[in-house]
Amino acid sequence: MGLTGIEIFKKLPKTNCGECGVPTCLAFAMKLSQGKADLEACPHVSASVKMELSEASLPPIRGVRIGIEESALKIGEETVLFRHDKRFENPPGFAILISDSMKREEIEDKVSQLNTVKFERVGLELKPELVAIKCGSKDKTQFSSVVKTIIDRTKKGIILIEEDVDILQEAVKICKERRPLLYAATAANYETMGRLAKSNNLPLSVKGRDLEELAEITKRLMDMGILDMVIDPGSNNIKRAVEDQTFIRRLALEKTYRPLGFPTITFPCEMTDNPMKEMLYASILVSKYAGIIVLSDLSSHYMFPLLVYRMNIYTDPQRPMTMEQGIYEINGSREDSPVIITTNFSLTYFIVSSEVESSKVPTWLLVMDTEGLSVLTSWAAGKFVPELIASFVKKVGIGNRVSHRKLIIPGYVAQIKGELEEELGGEWEVVVGCREAGDIPAFLQRYATA
Repeated sequence: MGLTGIEIFKKLPKTNCGECGVPTCLAFAMKLSQGKADLEACPHVSASVKMELSEASLPPIRGVRIGIEESALKIGEETVLFRHDKRFENPPGFAILISDSMKREEIEDKVSQLNTVKFERVGLELKPELVAIKCGSKDKTQFSSVVKTIIDRTKKGIILIEEDVDILQEAVKICKERRPLLYAATAANYETMGRLAKSNNLPLSVKGRDLEELAEITKRLMDMGILDMVIDPGSNNIKRAVEDQTFIRRLALEKTYRPLGFPTITFPCEMTDNPMKEMLYASILVSKYAGIIVLSDLSSHYMFPLLVYRMNIYTDPQRPMTMEQGIYEINGSREDSPVIITTNFSLTYFIVSSEVESSKVPTWLLVMDTEGLSVLTSWAAGKFVPELIASFVKKVGIGNRVSHRKLIIPGYVAQIKGELEEELGGEWEVVVGCREAGDIPAFLQRYATA
């Protein structure tokens, strides 16, 4: 794991010259440990210390990027065993497995799943990221043809699965500009596979029969100058998979064991023929600690719970999910439409907005920045109080969009009504709304017809 501020301070020159922009070397060391400063800012640190600190500051699990531009997936760079210790960094990617021996209709159906399965939740788009193309035919021409067909139909990241380098390199020629992941280097082929990956600057997956063999292969590949690797310990059942994933994470984080300091790839699609079990295994591997999870099916009813679970696990527990402050138009808002105000906690926004939508009443929804706190919590914390609400209402300019001056507040903060009207200069009438979000449709329908 990264060095602490005190450990870094011991290696600095301790001149307290201030040339780095920080008054003391201790303060500079603390900033370095938090990733808020660059070692190059210190003009007096020696080359040997620079090298030592640079090595020590690398994440214990290397970050690897697959794909390009907006479709790129980054995995790795994890620093903790448990999410509550800090946070997990890069969510695992979900991939659909396609074999070139499948019928064309089946291939097209799976590509269609990959492209169309997506959901929006709390302002985020949830979707699978990768297609894993397997050479089941062992035919160079057929494999290349299927790879060409798939890359023409999707912009998602690509995993090429074939251990025969002669077959694989033909497919690489077709899609290397898409930065695919090559799978897999083994004890038998790591030299030729490594040269193929290095010459095309592509990430390489490494597969071993066990952790010992896996580490030996990655050491040899690192000696060849290959660093962008994704590792597979060859787990063929969920029990061993969880054991292997845990051992890999612990060795990388607690022992700084570089030969296993890489993100992993897992294949729950090969651990069972039961689709429900496959999805259950995938959910376990989201937690324990897969970098890529390859599935046989991306049907919506399987993927939705998996994608939401992944989102929840990889949400920073120290940072509430928020919406952008502003005015939101719902159901075709008009100048005579009611105006409701709430906080920018994402869950609050989506519950309130969905209930407003179901009312069918054109409505203006004001979302105020309360640093991601819910209504009662933000009121108690002094962030959803009359003075700040009045300032927000004036600043956001809702008065220029409506012909009335009525503002509906959540029922749980009814006590601020009088003070809020005073803060608004007597120009607005404050209406106390319902306490529960589920009552919003009936409330709005009565309000609109009153």
